[in-house]
Amino acid sequence: MTRAAVRSTSLALAALLAACAPAAGDRGVSPDAPLTDRMKVADAGAGRAVFRQCAACHTVNQGTGDHDGPNLYGVTRARVGHNSQRFGYTAALQAVGGMWTCARLDRWLTNPAAVVRGTSMRFPGLRDGLDRADVIAYLYANGGGTPDCR
Repeated sequence: MTRAAVRSTSLALAALLAACAPAAGDRGVSPDAPLTDRMKVADAGAGRAVFRQCAACHTVNQGTGDHDGPNLYGVTRARVGHNSQRFGYTAALQAVGGMWTCARLDRWLTNPAAVVRGTSMRFPGLRDGLDRADVIAYLYANGGGTPDCR
């Protein structure tokens, strides 16, 4: 076999393998899969990138102050509407009660205004379930310890 034939065969084989391989970034879980499945493949690094949308209003580093929204460091271990001592949460959010859990964060990140009528948060939400899982993993990585949803 000539070099050209070997090269041509190698390129054809590489193209065939690439077509059969999972897409880059495919984690084998649908964005619509149950939260527990999404959290098994959640990536805090990817969540950091998605969180850039949130960074217009929120910080996530310990000791960083509030902006238009509260600092979210440790929010995964906090009562809903009470994570920051200095932020003026709406009465609607404070009245929700309970703690932030993976399931509650997933619903909130889907559409905050639909979850808590009267919230001042105007973020439309994250439609992609894997993006939400990644952000949840990122929040846990920033003061939340090990996620309780795996």
